[in-house]
Amino acid sequence: RSIKVLRQVFNPDGFNIGVNVGKAAGAGIVDHFHTHIVPRWQGDTNFMPVLADVRVLPEALAETYQKLKGKF
Repeated sequence: RSIKVLRQVFNPDGFNIGVNVGKAAGAGIVDHFHTHIVPRWQGDTNFMPVLADVRVLPEALAETYQKLKGKF
């Protein structure tokens, strides 16, 4: 469902999907599981900066929130 919504709203060329499982995977919680779904466009910046502390955002986070609000 997330990819379907992201396709409709942002029209990306593709996606990077990352899976984090367990306490050592970044959440600090035993048996924790979460995913990252990152829309990608031809010529955009690398996926890894999204996972680190450097992010290049083409629009304000509040604008992205307004686009996605109510779709999930």
